[in-house]
Amino acid sequence: MASSLPLKTMTVEEKLQAMESLWDDLCANSESMSSPPWHEDVLAERDAAREGDDEKSEDWEAAKRNIRNNVS
Repeated sequence: MASSLPLKTMTVEEKLQAMESLWDDLCANSESMSSPPWHEDVLAERDAAREGDDEKSEDWEAAKRNIRNNVS
């Protein structure tokens, strides 16, 4: 089923709301989706790189706070 949206006439706010609605629907039905086969390989590579790195990671809330402080 093909659907179309009047993207050229939609405001940015309307487009963001449409994206949010799509994302919410995908999340609500996530059990019916699976990751592509290459995804596990990429995650394993990133885990290995992170474990071998001397840099410390920070939790998401701290990262967002640091980003806000750097762009303000």
